Amino acid sequence: RRLEKKMQSALFVIFAMSASAGAYLVPAARASLGPRRSYAPALLETDALLETEIDAKLPAVERLAGVVVPTGAATGSATSSFSYVEFAQRYPFANNLAIATAKTAAADLLAQSVISGTPFDSIDWQRSLLFCLFGAIYLGGFQYAYQVQVFKRIFDVDRFTSQPWAEKLRDGPGLSALAQQTALDLAVLTLVYLPTFYVFKAGVFSGSADPAAWLSTGLASYQLNFAKDEFDLVRVWLPADLVCFSVPLYLRLPVRHVVSFVWTAYLSFTRGGH
Repeated sequence: RRLEKKMQSALFVIFAMSASAGAYLVPAARASLGPRRSYAPALLETDALLETEIDAKLPAVERLAGVVVPTGAATGSATSSFSYVEFAQRYPFANNLAIATAKTAAADLLAQSVISGTPFDSIDWQRSLLFCLFGAIYLGGFQYAYQVQVFKRIFDVDRFTSQPWAEKLRDGPGLSALAQQTALDLAVLTLVYLPTFYVFKAGVFSGSADPAAWLSTGLASYQLNFAKDEFDLVRVWLPADLVCFSVPLYLRLPVRHVVSFVWTAYLSFTRGGH
């Protein structure tokens, strides 16, 4: 009987330890398995105490285990940034229109305030309007149409402009196309760009609402200043075109605008006044 009582006591202790370990290690399984039955009345009080202690600790564990931080949330704002090259590739016309308008207006303000020394409160805003409209309509619209869309159909510009500079210098057909584009652009500058500028100027400054008067006055100014304007145009735009028509197509007009900014400031200083 003593041995039997000792074995019962040992089994009781083992059972109690197992129940306690199970209460700590698998609390989540309790809900899925349904309510546990305690076959030992002495364990009811112990089990209740264990449940109270476990339930008190579970909220803190759930807060730690249940919060998921997305990997992109912390780094998304840091890694996403504006890329001008990507914008120029995706929206070339909008990019060119914005640059052309802002560039011509800024170049005129530079010519008036810095080169001519005009105080800001005496700026000729009618003259600034002339260059702003001319930049948006001619340089932003027409120039994009013929230098990108038309030239792209006439010449194989993509193949030549995408090559490294060393290969471009060995590309005979590409260099021939480069020379043809330069000659064609100089002809457009001479026969379209300059007359258009003087017609725009007459439309802004003449005070007349008659387009025929703008045309006659503008063409008269074009003929009067042709020799000097043509000399300046060729010595600036001949080397500039050789560079502009060699860079990748989406950068053609942005690079051209860099040279055009200086040219427009000069044109504003010499020909922009009343």
